[in-house]
Amino acid sequence: METKNTSPHISHQFNEEMDNLRNMVMRMGGMVEQQIARSITALQTMDAIAGEKVIRDDHQVNAMEVSIDEECARVLARRQPAASDLRMVVAIIKTITDMERIGDEAEKIARMAVRLSEKDSSLQTRYAGIHHLGEYVGTMVRDALDSFARLDVDEALRVMRNDKQADAEYQALMRQLITYMMEDPRTISEVLDVVWVARSLERIGDHAKNISEYVIYLVRGKDIRHTDIDVVEKDILS
Repeated sequence: METKNTSPHISHQFNEEMDNLRNMVMRMGGMVEQQIARSITALQTMDAIAGEKVIRDDHQVNAMEVSIDEECARVLARRQPAASDLRMVVAIIKTITDMERIGDEAEKIARMAVRLSEKDSSLQTRYAGIHHLGEYVGTMVRDALDSFARLDVDEALRVMRNDKQADAEYQALMRQLITYMMEDPRTISEVLDVVWVARSLERIGDHAKNISEYVIYLVRGKDIRHTDIDVVEKDILS
């Protein structure tokens, strides 16, 4: 490891601290994945009780972010890591920020599931597109976290490519929802709730893409934010 103090004892302690940080991130990632899955299930089944549990559990995600952030600050202050170790700490700080925001979006979806459960039960079958988009971005988050755990650049690139498909599905869904409102103005209030769910799902996909970008920064030392995926792939894979 690349620290200013390279004695075996200090290096061993530092390795343990870094392993602990990575494990904390993966535990938070598992919690976030669970929140997404539960919120989407609550939406699919119109289960208000399941939605309310997601809302109650959001504080756990927030607490994990604070705890990891504090540990990162201690590592930076005590160890003054350099090069790849410093990139790891920076990537972790950025990743947990995106994971906390994913948790926030899952909470919003759960709130809408509770709200929609009080309306027409036929909503379950009427908006199949929203369920498909939910499953798609949930997979993106899982794959992004897997790429972080394994430092897998190829998988990170796949997530980034999949974000384009998520955006396309979101746009198609929005066109469908607008059509519903135009054909039957009585559905406007109901459809607007679904629009907010779709927007939250699209943002979850964006956060998964961000996490994948941090993986590439961590492994390759390149900041690829705001860079087209075709350019990234040409640069990384060449």
